[in-house]
Amino acid sequence: MSRAAAKPLRGEPASPALDRTDRSILRALQRDASVSNVALAAKVNLSPPACLRRVERLKQLGLIKGIVALLDAQQLDAGMLVMIGVVLDRSTPESFADFEKAAARVSGCMECHVITGEFDYFMIVRTRDHESFNRLHAEQLLQLPGVRQIRSFIALKSVLSTTLLPI
Repeated sequence: MSRAAAKPLRGEPASPALDRTDRSILRALQRDASVSNVALAAKVNLSPPACLRRVERLKQLGLIKGIVALLDAQQLDAGMLVMIGVVLDRSTPESFADFEKAAARVSGCMECHVITGEFDYFMIVRTRDHESFNRLHAEQLLQLPGVRQIRSFIALKSVLSTTLLPI
């Protein structure tokens, strides 16, 4: 039995078998999700109906989670990128759950991750400028439940930022 057809091991995610065409579709959609089905089909050498069936299958499998437009943060007054390390005062399931629920409501919070090491969480926040970040820090970040320490890191220059996954 091939690995792709084998049952996943306990704790291992069940990942669907993708062929070369599926991967080509995913790569093309990552670069431009606004491409028409006809144009996508031509890029991956399929008929439009077959291509549409493949894309729908990839959506049903959860490999395509959504189709979005990538916006220019600078032009939309959210050009300041701040990475925030958070340490909680307790490491209990309840304190983590309370923090996560509240963090999801922080204005401009783009990402929030549980991490290993010095911090419990790392947040990525976008805001307009230093003044708006100071206000966000005082009014929202310091009010998050269970927080013992917050360390902020302001990005001076973005060297690489991508949404492209290696497929």
